[in-house]
Amino acid sequence: MVQIVRVAAAVMLQGTKVFIARRNPGCNLALLWEFPGGKLDPGESPEEALIREMEEEFGIRVAVGDFFTRVEHSFERGTLELLAYYTRWLDGKMLAVDYSEYAWVDVDELLNYQLAPADIPIAEKLRREIAWQRPKQSTR
Repeated sequence: MVQIVRVAAAVMLQGTKVFIARRNPGCNLALLWEFPGGKLDPGESPEEALIREMEEEFGIRVAVGDFFTRVEHSFERGTLELLAYYTRWLDGKMLAVDYSEYAWVDVDELLNYQLAPADIPIAEKLRREIAWQRPKQSTR
């Protein structure tokens, strides 16, 4: 039987910078960067999971906004369904509890980081959307 793991991910922006975190050494997908979040507990909505996970993993309180995108990624034991939501940092002092480090990265630089495979489509979509919103440079 194929296992489906449902995970919520935070797309937290400050201008054209987005928040990503690097997984700890020794864990699954060690040292890869990702949009933070986590598995949904039974009966939990993706929004509830993000609020809980951001509190547990970074010590911050967030507001979850609009749905951004869905990524389906196959792995050895099944399928990962990654649900990304725009998320806003409300308050709290940022601490990397379950990550080796975190960074605010310009969207144009995201693909220079070694992202977890399921996070790459999110980064690509975000990059396209932010590029579309940026003012065009003058050719003079």
